[in-house]
Amino acid sequence: MKQFILFVLIIISFEGFAQRNYWQQKLEYTIDVSLDDKAKSLNGTQTIVYKNNSPDTLHYIWFHIWPNAYFNDSTALLKQIRNDSSRTTKLDKYDKGYITGLNFKVDKKPATTSPHSNPQYIDIIKLNLPEPLLPGNSTTIETFFKVKLPSYFSRMGYAENEFMICQWYPKPAVYDKTGWHEFPYLDMGEFYSEYGDYKVNITLPADYIVGATGELQTAEELEQYKTIGRKNTEHRNESFALYKPKAGTKTLSYIAKNVPDFAWFADKGTVIQYDTIELKSGKTVEAFTYFKNKKNTIWKNSIDYIKDATSKYSEWIGEYEYPTVQTFEGPKNNASGGMEYPMITLITDPDATGESLDGVITHEVGHNWFMSMLGNNEREHPWQDEGLNTYFQFRYEAEKYRYNSIFKDSIPAEVKALPLADFQSAIYGALGQIPMQTPIDTPSEKYGSAEDYGLIGYIKTAIWVYILEATFGRESVDRAFQYYFNEWKNKHPQPIDMKTSFEKALGRNLDNYFKLLKKEGGFL
Repeated sequence: MKQFILFVLIIISFEGFAQRNYWQQKLEYTIDVSLDDKAKSLNGTQTIVYKNNSPDTLHYIWFHIWPNAYFNDSTALLKQIRNDSSRTTKLDKYDKGYITGLNFKVDKKPATTSPHSNPQYIDIIKLNLPEPLLPGNSTTIETFFKVKLPSYFSRMGYAENEFMICQWYPKPAVYDKTGWHEFPYLDMGEFYSEYGDYKVNITLPADYIVGATGELQTAEELEQYKTIGRKNTEHRNESFALYKPKAGTKTLSYIAKNVPDFAWFADKGTVIQYDTIELKSGKTVEAFTYFKNKKNTIWKNSIDYIKDATSKYSEWIGEYEYPTVQTFEGPKNNASGGMEYPMITLITDPDATGESLDGVITHEVGHNWFMSMLGNNEREHPWQDEGLNTYFQFRYEAEKYRYNSIFKDSIPAEVKALPLADFQSAIYGALGQIPMQTPIDTPSEKYGSAEDYGLIGYIKTAIWVYILEATFGRESVDRAFQYYFNEWKNKHPQPIDMKTSFEKALGRNLDNYFKLLKKEGGFL
């Protein structure tokens, strides 16, 4: 007993020291952007107030200018796709994209930029600060920018009349205790972003419907979305009520607090559903889904899926912190079923069934926890985002349908008839038979194929979490995740931070368990 108490005290002492010395940068964005839907381009101005909370004096700030990743076949993005035979069909025919017009000023003084030393990284530039930025001080950075949108084959782009506006504005790279993280855009590999507050004004033709990160502040537009959305939720088996635009253009204003990114999507003729979610604490979250007006669409029940996902994840991990949750139907993507951003997700799976659409919506909504509210480095530790989320997705599917997104309709009837615990044991037993050689804790750029990335970052990690559940019980797993969430929400947790939180919650040393993250092959 004394050894147990000593262990807990050591963990508490270590964690308290780590938390006292933790810091992260803080950003405030103001962005005005207009969409030219004929030229497939954006024109924008941006102001960032950058607060240096680090103990270091900064002489420069690395910036991601992600649209340049689409500029030519020599970028890291295009090279990665072309080196993976499973993804080359993305590039049968595409329009390139890029960003131009950057004219940085820092505290009203003109500032120069320098290219990255790696010629593939034309989507990264160094902003040279005219004056050193001391610890605790802030600086204001302004620039104009113009983006030529690529055709849709990764995350950003256009497809017919639909626009996916993601990774679209000049964005400071993360600076943390290990230094700068100025990596290039990749298709197989996601992001690591500083938290910030956003004020974004979007001007575009008035006949587009927009879904975006944050709360819509344009009262007339919001009321129309809600009014139409309520009708389409209440009368979903009838013909849909549609948005009635005015002529000309419109400007929509959004605010988002303490989020790591801002994305928006625009399409014409979109069906809107709206409802509210009442969480156990009494908090009300507004829910919207946006989807294509097709006969007999299975999206008519999407509002239920987004509500169920938000409620379940709030119960299992920690309460959803944002005021709204949304999902937007996009064009088909041959490499994924969706892509997540704070408060909104794009779903790109037009061939889904009811169960699989619910599963992919749940997975993408779940990234509001594992990416947004828990802002880990997805590029360095993709499992900490995708894999943890997949464990909860599998749990959601099993509990609701006796279904699993990997096996889909191939699950035998006798397995589907099992009690929940036995069903999950059978599913994970089958998943464990799939060869998975690569260690879980592998950086995104080290994977040789999209198949391996999916098997390891998603499925092998879910198995790893299930081992913890099988060892300590589901309630203990929930307690560990809830403690981790409460300690690290709106911060940048590393694997060691997750381990420390889990150990404190469970009162156990988990060295051997976390060593499995480095293990090649299976766990048996």
